[in-house]
Amino acid sequence: MLAAEADVLVRGAGPVGCAAAAALRDAGFKVEVMEAQAAPPGFRPIALSQGSRLILERLGAWQGLQATPIESIEVSQAGGFGRTRFDAADAGVPALGYVTDYGILTENFRFLVRELLTSESLPARCTVHAEGIADAQEKRYAQHALVALVHSEPPAQHTAFERFTGEGPLALLPFAGRHALVWTLPPERAQRLAACPEKEFLDALATAAGRRAGAPVKVEMRTVHPLVLRVRRTRIAPRAVYIGNAAQTLHPVAGQGLNLGLRDAWDLAQALRGATEPGEAAVLEAYAASRRLDAAAAIRVTDLLARGFMGSSRVARAARGAALTALDLLPAPRRFFARRMMFGPSALP
Repeated sequence: MLAAEADVLVRGAGPVGCAAAAALRDAGFKVEVMEAQAAPPGFRPIALSQGSRLILERLGAWQGLQATPIESIEVSQAGGFGRTRFDAADAGVPALGYVTDYGILTENFRFLVRELLTSESLPARCTVHAEGIADAQEKRYAQHALVALVHSEPPAQHTAFERFTGEGPLALLPFAGRHALVWTLPPERAQRLAACPEKEFLDALATAAGRRAGAPVKVEMRTVHPLVLRVRRTRIAPRAVYIGNAAQTLHPVAGQGLNLGLRDAWDLAQALRGATEPGEAAVLEAYAASRRLDAAAAIRVTDLLARGFMGSSRVARAARGAALTALDLLPAPRRFFARRMMFGPSALP
């Protein structure tokens, strides 16, 4: 091996790439992280699952992170019956999730691996692609995500609200006394609401979100993002592996994308731990096989929620109401669903 050669080169210094680098370093590998072009500044709310918190704690990235715990999640639909509630105590965890800003999380991770960062493409025995996606199957949703920071009266506490509307799901996540809004809408309506006067926006939000989360009184940092599902055809290539957004890009409903990527990163380090050759085909094939179930389940669930919980017809509302009512009446499936979203297919965290 050449003196300058790394065991592993991670391409992408976002949270997933940095998590992979930290975990691989802890596993004893010489790791370099190649920084991609800096993302434009802006508010981007992220819901970390309890499983992701455990990963961050093990990597040393949790300490000092500004994150608001979600103690309960209320799920309802606009214009119809049916409601259910998930509680942390029922799921046997201190919190169902934690809301932070993508930029804050990225800076925490980049500080953790600061000595591994490089702007050069170095030779390595294995390359981990953690950003960008190619050779992928793609499906574009007829929706955009309107993201914003909303002040409400009373202020947000520790409850998240997921609201299914005829136009798409709407999430209000507690973040430092405010609500992080992720509202999926038809593209033209999303653009119009992003640019309209504040009062018009707040009135539309109040109508769509209902009263449970309080009255919206101020909005900041409105941005719009197209939504797409991309899944790479294979997670591995010769001496290369694809994780996080380089492997799959998901619809934001249920907040599974980053959490799935962090599990990708953690499991990769465990799969390579003890391997004398990190780029060996058999090692990477075993890793890809181990991630198949978790990734497929997350992709199917988010796609089903994005498609199946849309529509404003009487039949669509009745179907949504029946599903939510059944989930509310059956604690065992509700607990199973909550823990599956937090930890993936693992029986234990």
